[in-house]
Amino acid sequence: MSNPQVTTLANGLRVITEPMVGVRSVALGIWVGTGSRYETDAEAGIAHFIEHLVFKGTPSYSAREIAEHFDGLGGEVNAATGRDYTVFYTRVLDEHLDQAAPVLADMLQRPGFYELDQERQVVIEEIAMYDDDPQDKVHELIGAAVFPGQPLGRPVIGTEQVIGTVPREQITGYFGAHYTTTNTVIAASGAIDHDHVVALAERLFADMPTGSGARTFEPASIGAPTLVAREKTTEQYHVAFGASGISRDDPRRHAQSVLDTILGGSMSSRLFQEIRERRGLAYSVGSYTAAFAETGQVGLYLGTRPDNLVAACKIVSAELERLATQPIDETELVRAKEHLKGRLVLSLESPTMRMNRVGRALVTGAEQLTMDEHLTRVAAVTADDVRALAEEFWTPGRFSLAAIGPDVDLIARAASAFSPALTA
Repeated sequence: MSNPQVTTLANGLRVITEPMVGVRSVALGIWVGTGSRYETDAEAGIAHFIEHLVFKGTPSYSAREIAEHFDGLGGEVNAATGRDYTVFYTRVLDEHLDQAAPVLADMLQRPGFYELDQERQVVIEEIAMYDDDPQDKVHELIGAAVFPGQPLGRPVIGTEQVIGTVPREQITGYFGAHYTTTNTVIAASGAIDHDHVVALAERLFADMPTGSGARTFEPASIGAPTLVAREKTTEQYHVAFGASGISRDDPRRHAQSVLDTILGGSMSSRLFQEIRERRGLAYSVGSYTAAFAETGQVGLYLGTRPDNLVAACKIVSAELERLATQPIDETELVRAKEHLKGRLVLSLESPTMRMNRVGRALVTGAEQLTMDEHLTRVAAVTADDVRALAEEFWTPGRFSLAAIGPDVDLIARAASAFSPALTA
């Protein structure tokens, strides 16, 4: 496997490739540096809405023709919107790259924004679907608690109020301002040649507007720890714990990955073993992290029945305190690091995963590491590194708590068992 190679075209478009030996497929992604954190309140959800509309056709291809084209190549085509990027991608056999790339490029540059009102209803149904699912909704609630009243705390999918009323002119204006060469990255991995991908990009994106290259977003403002309880008839109580974390280029991010693995990111993690395996208090329990340009978020989740709620929250609190105050066993540390290293290497045997890794890093401005550099940094993490991060970012008193369930009084008791300050 070769290291990533980057070329910046004369029009500002960046091309990054990572060839892989021994595969017959190509993963090609077009990454645009826009997402929900670049939206105002009046634009909430536009980036995601545009992602949908791009698939509704161009002057050259109808929505049906786009679907039939990629199906006829035996490939896949899809898209995703995040906080700070939108990506449109395909994976096809290497022999079909020259047939897939022109259609994907046409979709991205010349969307007709057809069937606008029909697609509004599709996205509104998608919003309703997430609202009905407490396991998804609780993460939306905790995000709003950690980053209150700002784009980082809003759901990427947006709001029904905006999607239902936003005029075509506002959608096309947002598209024109963000979908430019200086804000776009072409990423490819698999059975590809860098020069060939560059030549494709030069030909297919020659007419794409260059733009100013300037991207602005509202700096994050961290909310005080708070309790958010939502009453809903459910069999389980769904609980999310959240606090601010480190940024995506913080040198401690590899230690944070090790911490996350030890705490709740694997089957042998402390939360999984103590809450699920030893006590049988939950089926789903774990920890997670998210990182952005200048800040991040750390979090935990569990779903449990009423009789177990208080006890489970008390255990989460105790495990956080133990991680911050007690030495980490060397065996546990080594196991977590080997788990991380193995997951990385195994995931990067996929062209799609490699394309995602290099494309997302380049479009967001994150540090571009080779696999060996990443593995070396994980191996260098010490027990003291992990404990220092736990003490700074993972103590119960820093966390907000959001929960959905039928009894808000029970949620309050569970929150108090986790951190008394939440209900003081």
